[in-house]
Amino acid sequence: MTNLDIRGGAGDITKPDVKVRPQDNLYLAVNSEWLENNDIPSDRSRIARFDKIDIEIEKKLMQDFADFASGKKEIPAVPNLEKAVEFYKLAADFDKRNSDGAEPIQEDLKRLTSLNSLAEIGTKEFYTNMFALPFSFSVNPNMKNTKENMVDFNAPGLILPDTTSYQDPSSEKLLAVYKQQALNLLKMAGVASEQAQEYVENALKFDARLAKVVKSSEEAADYTASYNPTKLADFTAKINNLDIKQLLTDLFGKMPEVVNVIEPRYLEHFDELVNEENFAEIKGWIITHFINSVASYLSQDFREAAFPFRQALSGQPELASQIKQAYRMADSSFSDVVGVYYGQTYFGEAAKKDVEDMIHKMIDAYESRIKNNDWLSEETKQKAIVKLRALILKIGYPDKIEKIYDKLQVNPASLYETVKANNTKAVEENLAKLYKPVDRTTWLMPGNLVNACYDPQRNDITFPAAILQAPFYDVNADRATNYGGIGTVIAHEISHAFDNNGAKFDEFGNLNNWWTKEDYAEFKKRTQAEIDLFDGIKFGNTVLNGKQIVSENIADQGGLTAAISANKSEGGDAKKLFENFARIWGGKEYPEYRKMIVSIDVHAPGPERANVQSQQQEEFYNAFDVKESDGMWMDPEKRVIIW
Repeated sequence: MTNLDIRGGAGDITKPDVKVRPQDNLYLAVNSEWLENNDIPSDRSRIARFDKIDIEIEKKLMQDFADFASGKKEIPAVPNLEKAVEFYKLAADFDKRNSDGAEPIQEDLKRLTSLNSLAEIGTKEFYTNMFALPFSFSVNPNMKNTKENMVDFNAPGLILPDTTSYQDPSSEKLLAVYKQQALNLLKMAGVASEQAQEYVENALKFDARLAKVVKSSEEAADYTASYNPTKLADFTAKINNLDIKQLLTDLFGKMPEVVNVIEPRYLEHFDELVNEENFAEIKGWIITHFINSVASYLSQDFREAAFPFRQALSGQPELASQIKQAYRMADSSFSDVVGVYYGQTYFGEAAKKDVEDMIHKMIDAYESRIKNNDWLSEETKQKAIVKLRALILKIGYPDKIEKIYDKLQVNPASLYETVKANNTKAVEENLAKLYKPVDRTTWLMPGNLVNACYDPQRNDITFPAAILQAPFYDVNADRATNYGGIGTVIAHEISHAFDNNGAKFDEFGNLNNWWTKEDYAEFKKRTQAEIDLFDGIKFGNTVLNGKQIVSENIADQGGLTAAISANKSEGGDAKKLFENFARIWGGKEYPEYRKMIVSIDVHAPGPERANVQSQQQEEFYNAFDVKESDGMWMDPEKRVIIW
């Protein structure tokens, strides 16, 4: 048994087995009954414990929005919530959307089909519109001085999920679906068949060029590799086919002294990709992206015509209902507003105080583990503890709503015009941050999102109200169960401060090496062991890439270890902790979705997160009396512990 690849336990982890023992497959022992009794909703591509919470939250908020819109319930005094409801009403008016058809986009579509040269796309007005471009600028904190902002230059996205997708045998079929979808949409919008064919074929040619140059998901997972500050003269010297100096001046008022290049390889190839010789391809690419991106704001016919490619990628059987789409659009456009409303309405102070207490306990447990660490020097330990104690906590929902929402408006003329105008305002708001100090109070997630995060550049951890409920957290549950749920999530986010990316930032969020040379060499060695631990694991119709998912795996490992320590200090039942840890990762998905998400996600699949991380913990073997002959056994010398 020990010579086999049993990472993740014995058996096919994608298939329920109610008879399996936790000693052979912890994940299936805990989740099989749930998996058998929970079907994937017809308008989704997966169902997971996260999703079950999200579905219930969505039901509540959809009902609230329906009641607000009908006047059955008074809209509470949450800033800009009234605008969110007006947006919802506009999106839900399918009589108008169906009557308008493609009319709302005709002016912009005509503008795109009339393009004659690269110079026309290199203007501020074009840049801030609803048009795809073969480059982008955004303003974000400077990694080495997070008090100030800087300009980031980035490459565009691809049609398929990742660069590796183009080498997969399924790529030809997927691109054929995309091609047919784009052709149908363009013809529905009034473009002649022959012309539509030319646009789409050119789009696919340009996308193929991009796929050979842009970063893969594995490369993008190395967060600090995206920090490449470049002097303006050196940056502009690489772009000779656009008046990039004029564009930068127009976008920012004055040219920045430095531009951070997210993808240096793309900049090196920019001129050979973006030039007049390739203009027909670029034009087709812009038009094709446009029609695919705006179709969802038009009639039901356009919505349905824009569904096949997403269906092919994800396996999702049906399009979401019209009213669900209306709510989701309002939620997306006014995310912070809806999140604050949700937090104020459904999140209790008792839960917040209890979770805050647990966070402090997890920080204490983490500090204890750092102090007792047997591979770090005292010098590095002290600096790690300084960073740990500097963590900023964001729990529930923010105290303020970002100013951008004051600027958003609802235009009764059409949903498309509303989205277009608000998109322009959002882009301009971001660009305007360049010469302003960084706002460290900004939240990266709204209160109604079932998730949590760590921001290395602010050294803060965010726990939205939505995730602070069962199975992650229950104010009435015993402590061990909560440690296995929200406790591991809390410590997971703390661990991101010390993963392969976060470990390069100091307590202020600055990119700064605070390690001794010897300690960092040992950390890299252990990081490689974590990569090797997951690399090559077969998961259904996919194979995991250990390097792509290493940062999240380090956080999972550190999170579970710290939660175990905290639980042990309170005399908690280790079995309950591990069972709930496995429970929170319960889920299933269509094979198409599984293949897509594994190619791009920096997280391991839930079943592997549950099983492989448990296999590293001595307490797991003790709690369930796991023997060498059992499926979950892993030889001690193969187990990986970092934090």
